[in-house]
Amino acid sequence: MATDSRYTEQAKKQAAHFEIFKADDSVEKWLPVLVQRLSLKQLAFEASHIQFNLHCKIAAPLKKTELLPTEDIVEGIRAVKELGEIELIKRAAAISDAAIAHAAGILKPGITELELAWEIEKFMRQNGSQAIPFEVITAAGANAAMPHAQPSQHKIKTGEPVIIDIGARVEGYASDITRTLCAGNPDDKFKEIYGIVLKAQQAAIDGITDGTGCMQADSLARQIIDKAGYGKNFGHSLGHGIGLNVHEKPYLSQKSKDSLENGMVFTIEPGIYIPGWGGVRIEDDVCLKNGKIEVLSKAAK
Repeated sequence: MATDSRYTEQAKKQAAHFEIFKADDSVEKWLPVLVQRLSLKQLAFEASHIQFNLHCKIAAPLKKTELLPTEDIVEGIRAVKELGEIELIKRAAAISDAAIAHAAGILKPGITELELAWEIEKFMRQNGSQAIPFEVITAAGANAAMPHAQPSQHKIKTGEPVIIDIGARVEGYASDITRTLCAGNPDDKFKEIYGIVLKAQQAAIDGITDGTGCMQADSLARQIIDKAGYGKNFGHSLGHGIGLNVHEKPYLSQKSKDSLENGMVFTIEPGIYIPGWGGVRIEDDVCLKNGKIEVLSKAAK
């Protein structure tokens, strides 16, 4: 294992069975030394992560080693989680679930999006989350028509849809869930849009199995929203993998050629966004286990 002096002691504890190679210089200096010490005839590298300039610097002293460009080898391995990894994501999801319940308890007309976001973030940190994996999204009213709206000084009004998209982190592993709440009693429009999105999400949860194509998974939910007449209002993909990164393989999109496998953990998050009115998104963290979806997040819908 190669690491610099900042992490040498940590590596000894967390990777006790590995020999530690101190990499205290720039990579183009220490990597050739390590490769030559190991007498490697071939060395693979992630082509999309290595700049041409760095490749040249590494290749110059490694004339006897063949450099092989690869793509997404590590990402592919990480896409299927081990049981311990799944448990950590479950713990992170439990913190997010509790934070949603906390948000529902303090949501009232007059509170600003920023105030609500801070209360949620503070709650997650006080209840076991490491630094949160992404900024809390609290978007109310017309702001909820923007899937990744940033919290503002907007004061939440009675009856407005309020999208809350949050994640916690436990021992490096992230959760990512979304609920759409309403300050006060929801009107018929809210109920209609919410019902369509919930039906679309459930269709994906029920229909995904081991071997389902990511494109097909996306279509399971999208066709429900299309038939309801809101297809143009669902612009993003159905979901994405979660783990050490909030967004990682697999990607459940109309463009993906990948398939879902047992052990993968990902989100299912259909949404409808209507300019001038707002939006509804419902997102859960799920695991594909024994050919069926296990929902890891438990916040009330």
